[in-house]
Amino acid sequence: MSRLVDLVPKVRSKNAGPFWLTVDVFCGTPEVFARVSGGLQTARVAKAFQTDPAMIKRFDMPDLNVVKFSLPRPEIQGTVFDRDMHGASFAQILGDFDI
Repeated sequence: MSRLVDLVPKVRSKNAGPFWLTVDVFCGTPEVFARVSGGLQTARVAKAFQTDPAMIKRFDMPDLNVVKFSLPRPEIQGTVFDRDMHGASFAQILGDFDI
């Protein structure tokens, strides 16, 4: 097994509005995309982000070799409880996954 961040060129997270985050996994090649797409179960991602699996939107894009997850932010952007205004730190959670 390898950490996701060691397999792919980039894992990126960002805001998708004040209520949602998006996490993009850029796989680089079709072979890595197949491995990552098969190894990243939506339920496992939901558990890591402490959210209901039914709330996660998953997009597998083989033409681009990208796997994308959109999910509710744990706190609304800009509130006193929001510790990451831009949503950039959430990529690290997925990047540490063993694939």
